[in-house]
Amino acid sequence: MAMEFVERKRWVFLGLPFTFTKYTIKEDMLTIKAGFLKVVENDCYMYKIQDVELSASLFERMFGLATITCFTGDTTHPKLILQHIKNGRPIKEFLLKQSEEARIKRRTVNMLDIGSDDVTEVDLVDSEG
Repeated sequence: MAMEFVERKRWVFLGLPFTFTKYTIKEDMLTIKAGFLKVVENDCYMYKIQDVELSASLFERMFGLATITCFTGDTTHPKLILQHIKNGRPIKEFLLKQSEEARIKRRTVNMLDIGSDDVTEVDLVDSEG
């Protein structure tokens, strides 16, 4: 069963959807469509999403809204922000789960470069001895 979220950016005050920004989150892609006279559509594949952050200001919490920031490996938009949306926590969890599944499916692995300087020092010590 394919799951999909469609949310609109809302005004923080009263959480009313009087903006022209629409977020569509599918199992394989996140799409942000914004604009009225000039419409701009931005897509990001799920496997490119590396981390997701959920934040909610005092006013967002008062009106049941949240902002989700997706940190991606996308060169054009390394940060995708879904502002003032409802259902923030379920969408965040969906994004995390689907991005991990997409990376596993595509066999893409993100490795951190932790302590790479130490490896050079160890190699120097080994070559001296």
